[in-house]
Amino acid sequence: MNSTFKFLVSLVFLISILPSCFGQNFKSELRKLDGIVNIAFKNKKLTANEYGKLRREHDIIRATIEKAEADGNVTPGEKNKIHSKLVRSRKRLAKYKTNREIY
Repeated sequence: MNSTFKFLVSLVFLISILPSCFGQNFKSELRKLDGIVNIAFKNKKLTANEYGKLRREHDIIRATIEKAEADGNVTPGEKNKIHSKLVRSRKRLAKYKTNREIY
């Protein structure tokens, strides 16, 4: 009886916190991406021009996140827009890190 009760309580607790575990946290994703960009620039994998482009792009993404969260409710369309901008930025970073152009 006692072990069943503990199991049910832990199951209810798990179910209650589960949705928050899978929520998208765009600010932390952008923070991680900023860190990767800074490290790549310090390791000379990016040029100053590419670094500037990525910083401007991240400022735009940050403004989009703030605009979407201004009313306290982020719609699925806004989530998709932010996610696509983050994916595009990751792809651009990968492209910049592997190119061999000299500016």
